[in-house]
Amino acid sequence: MEISFYKYQGTGNDFVMIDDRKEIFDLTDLDLISKLCDRRFGVGADGLILIRNYANFDFEMIYFNADGSQSMCGNGARCAVAFSAFLGIVNQKTNFLAIDGPHEAVIEDGLVQLKMGDVETLEKKGQDLFVNTGSPHHIRFVEKVREYPVFEKGKEVRYDQEYAPAGTNVNFVEKIDNDELFVRTYERGVEDETLSCGTGVTAAAIAFSKDKPTGNVKINTRGGQLSVKFLSLPDGTFRDIWLIGPAKQVFKGQITV
Repeated sequence: MEISFYKYQGTGNDFVMIDDRKEIFDLTDLDLISKLCDRRFGVGADGLILIRNYANFDFEMIYFNADGSQSMCGNGARCAVAFSAFLGIVNQKTNFLAIDGPHEAVIEDGLVQLKMGDVETLEKKGQDLFVNTGSPHHIRFVEKVREYPVFEKGKEVRYDQEYAPAGTNVNFVEKIDNDELFVRTYERGVEDETLSCGTGVTAAAIAFSKDKPTGNVKINTRGGQLSVKFLSLPDGTFRDIWLIGPAKQVFKGQITV
């Protein structure tokens, strides 16, 4: 079988994108998903995204991690919006469906602004924090994050019994300025550090600015710059959360599987 695909990246977080509005792709074929994401024997990506039709929405994003597991992916969703605009499904604004529910997005000045789901709780985990932004994230503030052993320490937390059996993503965060962070992320499902993680930088921004009524945080990642805006309510919840950054097509092709 020959599969047509596009490759997209959002601050270095990269995805195999497939227009599956005819619903040809077998969602149960996790071996194929892993093969397509393999960087040596396939296309190579952190995840795979299918675009499908869904009643009352512009489209549905079906996202798989490189190992075939599923979760919400912020950078993937921004790339899905850009891809859907390329396909002519949407223009500047869209309402679409993801695994964690409905989302809004706006394309403006070359950036995709994605409205994330509300966050209900921010938990203390010893000296660290935990927040679910569509995917689970353990947040640890560190110094000299560029030299930090992200793979080793991230793997320890990801497989800690406290998070078993599903595990968690792990974010290591350094304060650069009063409204600026550097974030590195170990992602479950990829089982390695990725150059950027949209749900992760959102979680880091919330953890960093949790005591402010409004957050507007610039995020540096190894793959580029993102920004996160949100409202922090007196009851400890977070609303009107927006993840903002670039999403670019890299190439297109066909692969025989």
